[in-house]
Amino acid sequence: MNASELRQKEPSELEGLLLELRKEQFNLRMQQGTGQLSRPSEMRRVRKEIARVKTLLNEKGVGEAS
Repeated sequence: MNASELRQKEPSELEGLLLELRKEQFNLRMQQGTGQLSRPSEMRRVRKEIARVKTLLNEKGVGEAS
């Protein structure tokens, strides 16, 4: 999902998405620890997606404070 698609979502939807991504990151980290991770690039994709969501949440939070 790219940033323009994420910008159209409400903050509550973004928080839900962030929770799902954190769970996915945890599962990937467990797979990596046990040597079962088939695509290491998934770790990087999820990490970047988390950063995108957190950035948008901060942007929306700053807009409301003004």
